[in-house]
Amino acid sequence: MERPRTMIKKGMRRQIVLHYILVVFLALLLVEVIFLLAIRTYYYDSVYSKIKNHISVSESFFQKNMIPSDNSIYLLQEVLERFSLSKTELEILSLNGDIITSSTGFQPDRTITTSDVPEAVGGSVGRWVGRQAGTNESVMAVSKMLQIHGQDKYVLRYITSLEEINNDLLNLTLLSTAIAAAVMAVVVGFSFGLANSIVKPLNNITAVSAQMAKGRFNVRIKGDYKFEIGDLASTLNYMAQEIVRSNQIKDDFISSISHELRTPLTSIKGWSETLVSGGYDPEETKLGVSIISKESERLIGLVEEILDFSKLQQNQMKLSIGVVDVKVLLQETILNVWAKAEKKRIHLLLECEDAIFVKGDANRLKQVFLNLVDNAVKFSHEDSSIELSAKRLSATETAIMVRDSGIGISEAHISRVKDRFFQVDALNGGTGLGLAISQQLVELHNGTLDMVSELGKGTEVTVILPLTEPQPEVITEEVTQVTATFPELDDWEA
Repeated sequence: MERPRTMIKKGMRRQIVLHYILVVFLALLLVEVIFLLAIRTYYYDSVYSKIKNHISVSESFFQKNMIPSDNSIYLLQEVLERFSLSKTELEILSLNGDIITSSTGFQPDRTITTSDVPEAVGGSVGRWVGRQAGTNESVMAVSKMLQIHGQDKYVLRYITSLEEINNDLLNLTLLSTAIAAAVMAVVVGFSFGLANSIVKPLNNITAVSAQMAKGRFNVRIKGDYKFEIGDLASTLNYMAQEIVRSNQIKDDFISSISHELRTPLTSIKGWSETLVSGGYDPEETKLGVSIISKESERLIGLVEEILDFSKLQQNQMKLSIGVVDVKVLLQETILNVWAKAEKKRIHLLLECEDAIFVKGDANRLKQVFLNLVDNAVKFSHEDSSIELSAKRLSATETAIMVRDSGIGISEAHISRVKDRFFQVDALNGGTGLGLAISQQLVELHNGTLDMVSELGKGTEVTVILPLTEPQPEVITEEVTQVTATFPELDDWEA
């Protein structure tokens, strides 16, 4: 047997509709109850006020115009006439609540025990609403004590029917209920529209996301959605775009690294086979071994770069923190790239303030500046110059700059040049990881790396690092050792 289907299947749409209807229903119910109670109170208070005012006016007139008489029957008849009120029964009671006479002419032998009588005897105007005994009619009784000649005391009790008022209240209740039902119908329709405006875009986003999860990153979320849903759609589209771009960069990297690995391996294999075959003079053998060694170092460099990037991505890079003299660091950097710069007749200039010290891993910071200067040499023209400078920005920061006058970087590439695997010119070789690694290393030292470049005019890279206090014993020893090994360092200072 098929299970009955619910009107709205479980999900966000159902939750929105039900919650919205519940909130509006409770609000309408509260307003309706308050409204009906206020109307009922207003009507009942109007009847009570009318009777009370009539009693006050009649009592004042009666006391002024009362004719003294010893005939109690005549006196009570006069009271009935003076205090009578249309559509209202007037009863005259004793202080004990016994009915003495009434405007209807009936004098039932009974005692009134409702709460309005004791209140009247106590000196106030009593009020009671309930069902009339015998007729079960809804009535209001208002009682007030009347004193005659300063001695005789009676209780005037007015009884008026509330059936007509209750009928009006019932009609008003039905009308307000019908209005509330119409409002609820509008709310239900509106809640469905609101739910669909949220759920339909989410269903669309979910469907597209499912396709993205299966690797179809060419699909996009279509539709001009607003607010948070629009932000979500834009974010997912941007994510897919970035994944496509990352995949393209990864594919380019694989192609590039394959080429980078194949070239030295081909040289190593070729010379190895040549040397194994024998019959070559010592000079050719020495050249072959030299090429094998050089290409092996190149392979090691590529592998180390990839390993460094992998460690950084997995937060496994360990730093050996110490106090580093920035001037010595830049001098060592220049010495490492000097031979490469000499081949292109590029002048390396150093301008560094004294006693600039940072806290960090000297080898990793040297790796950063070697990469920056090596890139500057690679993309600089022959017979040009590269400037390295370091200065204090404030009491807590120093700026280290590498400036060249090379080919520069276009605006289209400057924002992506620090992305992993990205290469401005793939023909120059490399993995496209150098700047990405440099940036992450600088960030590990609580610094920043910024690039400014103009196509055809050169590039300036600025590394900002926090300063630290020097340790004279350690720094002096390092400077002495470097100066002793390379006495010509002072020639490069601008």
